[in-house]
Amino acid sequence: MTTPWPPRRTARRPLAPRVAAPREPVDSARIGRRAVRRRAKGMDAAAIAAALEDSRFDAQQDSRHEDLADDVRGRAELAEWERLDQLLAAAPAGSVYDPDTDPVVQEELAAEAAAAADREAAVRKAQRIAARADELQALCELHALDRAEPRDGDEAARD
Repeated sequence: MTTPWPPRRTARRPLAPRVAAPREPVDSARIGRRAVRRRAKGMDAAAIAAALEDSRFDAQQDSRHEDLADDVRGRAELAEWERLDQLLAAAPAGSVYDPDTDPVVQEELAAEAAAAADREAAVRKAQRIAARADELQALCELHALDRAEPRDGDEAARD
């Protein structure tokens, strides 16, 4: 008798439990602006003006299609090309676009970092409350809750 290939496994390993992390909704406008900035890096005023014209043409073509009329990303890309065109028009001749020196980009990065820090602080606070709630539940099961000393934030943990 021959052995089947590949050999059968007798015990299957259970899959690791997956915890769904909260996700931010997709911001199509932000994606469009970032795509424009990546593409525009190192471009001079003439190249950005040509890209702006291409983007205007694409917007005009998209307006003729019902499913593309509400395209948030396309409008954001066009607005970003227009902003970059104005930025380089005001810059000295021969300047090229660099997102690292763009004040709008730096402000956005600072705002995103601040928002991420706020989200992280909220997650840490929720974890502390959950841990205290577990501790209070264990004390309750041991009938020792009346001897526990209250701490700051116990109201939220008890809720």
